[in-house]
Amino acid sequence: MPYPETLATKPRCIFFTDFDGTITLRDSNDWLTDNLGYGVEKRRQENVDVLEDKKSFRESFQSMLDSVKTPFPECIKLLCENITLDPYFNDFYQWSRKNDVPVIVLSSGMTPIIRGLLVHLIGSEANDIEIVSNEVVDKPPKTKDQEGGWTVKFHDDSSFGHDKSLTIRPYAKHFEARPNEPRPTLFYAGDGVSDLSAARETDLLFAKKDHDLVVYCEREGVPFTVFENWESILETTKAIFEGKTTVKKLAAESAEKAQK
Repeated sequence: MPYPETLATKPRCIFFTDFDGTITLRDSNDWLTDNLGYGVEKRRQENVDVLEDKKSFRESFQSMLDSVKTPFPECIKLLCENITLDPYFNDFYQWSRKNDVPVIVLSSGMTPIIRGLLVHLIGSEANDIEIVSNEVVDKPPKTKDQEGGWTVKFHDDSSFGHDKSLTIRPYAKHFEARPNEPRPTLFYAGDGVSDLSAARETDLLFAKKDHDLVVYCEREGVPFTVFENWESILETTKAIFEGKTTVKKLAAESAEKAQK
């Protein structure tokens, strides 16, 4: 459910998360580019250019997808055969369902691919996950089921193509305007350059170990908690949910580790 309907159940936590490379072990768009498009070397250079502010994520992503000519239905089929979930994400998702913790996917990928992979890997209950992402459209005069017949339709006009902060900020502003309402803890998990727009927007940021988001956060002084898989995310989120620790305490611990 989109804002403000998400708040109707008065959740104690709301968990925003990237999809590719965060929920999944590999990035589906990278896989398409590496295997069906212009390849690993050029794709990795595009990522570096974004991280170093030489190019916008929107420009880089458009370039990647333009290099993939395979019909879109075939792309989804191949991704379902090659992309796998983090082994602990389903445990996290089942816990979130039992505890009324909304999980909202904020992705710079494409909704049909994300929905298709989630349902393929988790089952029909994955249809309950809200997805805010880009869409896929025909590339006239061709259609999506033809070679070279599809392209991305970006979510917004930002340099990211999808500025993830635009989805998160209304929640923070809602409670700023209503200081007497119990405020849920806002979480975000991500791994790469597509997550830069969301990095400063939540109470606790999980950044995947040895990935570009960690590099960005260290460079910019953005507080974060490192994760390797969703086992540690579930453990930390449960501890906060159950009152065994606080975001403030975790932030202090992360800052102390960063100084060592």
